[in-house]
Amino acid sequence: MGAKVPGVIAALGGLMGGIVGLAGEAAGQPALWFQKARAQMVAEAIVGAGIKNPRVIEAMKKTPRHEFVPPEQRHLAYYDMALPIGYGQTISPPFVVAFMTEALDPQPHDRVLEIGTGSGYQAAVLSPLVKEVYTIEIVEPLARRAAETLARLGYRNVFVKAGDGYQGWPEKAPFDKIIVTCSPENVPQPLVDQLAEGGRMVIPVGERYQQTLYLFRKKGGKLDREALLPALFVPMTGQAEEERQIKPDPTRPALANGDFEEMLEGSNQLAGWHYQRQLEVVCDNAPSGEVYVRFFNEQPGRVSQALQGFGIDGRHVRRLRLEVLVKGENLRVGRTAQERPGIVIIFYGENREEVGSAFFGPFLGSFDWTKRSTILPVPVQAREAILRLGLLGGTGVLSVDDLRLEPVHMPPGGR
Repeated sequence: MGAKVPGVIAALGGLMGGIVGLAGEAAGQPALWFQKARAQMVAEAIVGAGIKNPRVIEAMKKTPRHEFVPPEQRHLAYYDMALPIGYGQTISPPFVVAFMTEALDPQPHDRVLEIGTGSGYQAAVLSPLVKEVYTIEIVEPLARRAAETLARLGYRNVFVKAGDGYQGWPEKAPFDKIIVTCSPENVPQPLVDQLAEGGRMVIPVGERYQQTLYLFRKKGGKLDREALLPALFVPMTGQAEEERQIKPDPTRPALANGDFEEMLEGSNQLAGWHYQRQLEVVCDNAPSGEVYVRFFNEQPGRVSQALQGFGIDGRHVRRLRLEVLVKGENLRVGRTAQERPGIVIIFYGENREEVGSAFFGPFLGSFDWTKRSTILPVPVQAREAILRLGLLGGTGVLSVDDLRLEPVHMPPGGR
């Protein structure tokens, strides 16, 4: 995995580019390297991304994320990215963990229920902020590993059990706060019942690749909801996932809100797109529809992007066609040749490991609205993908509209 670091960072547009410069220190002084990398992660991906709660920031500074990822992933532990932890599950990106923790508004007296333990990292971040954390993981080997890690690191107020998290932990209820780090189609009723009156629940709800992170407050036995931001979380394993009413068809991949006309309820954020950074929706002289999106960045390496996940089965879809309207103003590469304005698709296999990537671009220089298209290969191992659109570490202004993605059907006998 070590040899893949440059490719991963290029694909993600240098989300934590400065840490790359510390890589040479890792072999000789791993403890110091992790400490430096964590401090930089907090500065750039937490504080720099808008997290303000000082207690949450301090918890993120002190929680050793590298202890919660497999050894072969530890050199990536402090990049702002999800990482596979086995059994088709991932550890959430640091910003997402900090954002959800801040939205939960943890208080020292709180008893918190977490659904979807995964690695145990979210529970570890919560541990110094609240009285008790009860956390449930449906994948038994992950539950055992998380419990062992949390115990080894001294998180004495975290209690782990294996089971169906959507049933909650009734014998320990009620809970002051509930945090759900996997994505149900709707809020499970047992969690509503086990949330104390006046309590908060932070949970991503929606379709498998189109979710919204909500903050729910319980008032009069009912939940009032507030949309926080578009999200992409790993779906829950088990019966609830199998019984989804709306399921994506990985043999017919497509994008949602590719024309950027739909906004998240009560916000100025694009619906369907997550990890939005340094962009604005423009309602003037759009080449298609009423609006378009404009990405901007003056600092080489800084993130300006929007991401969207989709299902794709590489056994059935061997090529993808991308078509888009773009306009450029002084577009340039960033710190390296890999930081280029454009579109990158990262493909993932059955266990959410990276199995390949494809790039459309670069879009450089200055030019008026123009339609561009390409056909990209799909790895046969692909089962899902993330499309990333924007400056990708480059600089200038990139305007985008009417982005379309569709499978290219092969002729009989084609390869």
